[in-house]
Amino acid sequence: MYAASPPLRAPAHTPLLSARLTLRPYLPSDQAAFFQVIDEDRPRLRPAFPNREASVQHLPDAATVLAMFAQDWQAGRLYVFGIWHTQTQAYLGDISLKPNWTTPISAEIGYYLSAAAEGHGYAREALAAIVPFGFTTLRAERLLIRCRADNPRSCAVAESAAFTPLPPRPRLLQPCADRSIRYYIRRREETR
Repeated sequence: MYAASPPLRAPAHTPLLSARLTLRPYLPSDQAAFFQVIDEDRPRLRPAFPNREASVQHLPDAATVLAMFAQDWQAGRLYVFGIWHTQTQAYLGDISLKPNWTTPISAEIGYYLSAAAEGHGYAREALAAIVPFGFTTLRAERLLIRCRADNPRSCAVAESAAFTPLPPRPRLLQPCADRSIRYYIRRREETR
């Protein structure tokens, strides 16, 4: 199935803790908070997360998506963590890793925050907390982030966690390639 085998089991209910945040897999009881952030921030989230936004149109849809996240976690397809403020228990957004399971293992990281949570350093803190999970638990050699070029805050988050921009790839068949996405990488050997 995969060139490299997924980990036997990434710990499903062990939260990742940082100075102010708790990152953990979603629980069914998170449905309302998850829906509220997506519903309130649809126009802002749609360009970068169109599938997520389109999949959660109504509150019951949120339960379906959270159940899919749990299945994806068990299958090793996608590891999605809700981001919670530890002290207030406020839901702030989420961060995920999608491994490719081919050698060398790479995992793409995606993240978003509610509009109210932006500007407080939470994305930087969540990214710093998730990097060890990618390198240690998933055994990734490379972590990748795609950022929209028109979202300088997201690009700054990647750079703050020692991700370096990748140069645009030449597109022989597409000379007018879409430059609206910037790619960032962090290699395991850069963390040693």
